[in-house]
Amino acid sequence: MEQVPRIRSVKPLPNKHLEIEFENGEHKDYDCNPILKRPEFFLLKDDGFFKCARVDSGGYGISWNDDIDISEYEAWTQGVEMVSQ
Repeated sequence: MEQVPRIRSVKPLPNKHLEIEFENGEHKDYDCNPILKRPEFFLLKDDGFFKCARVDSGGYGISWNDDIDISEYEAWTQGVEMVSQ
């Protein structure tokens, strides 16, 4: 299994995307739209709630509350590398 860097920061973007910065300095764009179809993520459809994304202690994931989160592995493997301009 590949070594996955921990998450340093997260920034909610328009259209239910997250800009995630990892400890190795890489930035990825994570599209939350696919997971919004799953019942456990329905609350993320609310813009105000979505904007409350925060990095979990230790950088092991991103969470919105005790029940809704994504792991650093999910964010790393499903995120698309962002190229700075």
